[in-house]
Amino acid sequence: MVDEQQTPPAIQRPARRIPKFRRRAEARPDEVLDAALDLFIEKGFAATRVEDIARRADLSKGAVYLYFPSKEAIIEALVRRAMLPIASNAATFLAGFEGDPRVAISTVMQMLGGAMANPRTMAIPKIIVREVVNFPELAQMYRRELLDRAIPLLEGLLRRGIAAGYLRPVDPALTVRTIVGAFIAHLMLAEVFGIVPEGGIRLDRLVENHLLILFDGLALNPGAQP
Repeated sequence: MVDEQQTPPAIQRPARRIPKFRRRAEARPDEVLDAALDLFIEKGFAATRVEDIARRADLSKGAVYLYFPSKEAIIEALVRRAMLPIASNAATFLAGFEGDPRVAISTVMQMLGGAMANPRTMAIPKIIVREVVNFPELAQMYRRELLDRAIPLLEGLLRRGIAAGYLRPVDPALTVRTIVGAFIAHLMLAEVFGIVPEGGIRLDRLVENHLLILFDGLALNPGAQP
């Protein structure tokens, strides 16, 4: 029988170290995305290289490419991870909503404002707005993943509300631009022109102010609560 006290270290404590690329493999894409988001916030999309992301994620550049074929694929995955759950919840709610559209619009906009209270979630549309001039494909990706899903649902909601007598007969397509335009202008003023309101970019405050103005314009009887 071997004396345990004299057992060589290699026998006493078998080496079971698993290579890092095999540990938590399912978590690696999120670690890459987290590292990329940090760098996009710090340096901007254009100035960040894939090797920078790999270094921040403690991976090789080749390992990053196993998960994402390009830097554009990384930011597309960031949009999907941060924004698609919000968009899916809103789409499910809007598609099945019956009644005064102002209730649905208020719910969805407050949902959006609450989600954007997380700075890392808010960083995604800020990056898109900041980089869209130099990288127009980012705008196309954002449109494909979010706007092309949300706009038809909002237009349908408005049409139903007009037909049911909840809203004055406005143009649904133009009214959707009014609804979402406040958010786009809010971000562009801050990120492109550096005009930030007192208290910072707080979508909850914008939502409250925007709904107050919007609903008086939509209502058949201005001032009446939905």
